[in-house]
Amino acid sequence: MRVGELSKATGVPVPTIKYYLREGLLPAGELSSPNQASYDDSHVRRLRLIRALIELAQVPVAQVKDILETLDADKIPLHEQIGHAHRALTPRRKPAASDEARSAATAQVTELISRRGWSVDPDAPALATLIETVAALHTLGQDSLVSFLDAYADAVERFTELEIEAVTTSPTRDQLAESVVIGTILGETLISSLRLLAQESISAKRWGTR
Repeated sequence: MRVGELSKATGVPVPTIKYYLREGLLPAGELSSPNQASYDDSHVRRLRLIRALIELAQVPVAQVKDILETLDADKIPLHEQIGHAHRALTPRRKPAASDEARSAATAQVTELISRRGWSVDPDAPALATLIETVAALHTLGQDSLVSFLDAYADAVERFTELEIEAVTTSPTRDQLAESVVIGTILGETLISSLRLLAQESISAKRWGTR
């Protein structure tokens, strides 16, 4: 397809497509003449991924480029490929809790991961985020929420197993890696939306008035 057809297939304006091409986010099409290039379904898939990263996950363009380069690095193990993408997606959070609260949270999270037998890189940004979140809950006097860590972990582990099982049906390694990244982005939105709806429903049943 020509760039106009690619735009129509994805809903991405032609100037935006050309910007992605210049920035190296989208692979160049196959030249059919000095001023014309043709594109295929792989470009459609990549454009949709780019839009999901930028519009839904709010990932800066520079980080999107890092994620895409990682997904294209087929010479590294798939686990590392996905891990690099996850790290690019996870923002580094500034410490906000007290040293005492963070120390207690670190011990609690470390024990949780060990107890569950999870294989986690000590440098994983999500690990630091979890520790900071638990520390903040302690600081705010929300110890009752912290006591639900195992229950949260149970629920997360169950639906994550389902997600991973679902994406393993992807026909190629590239599509599998993309599916995991997309699932991470949209999965967060799904979980957050369902949680808010459940909270509204339970609140209405317990404290709502006619």
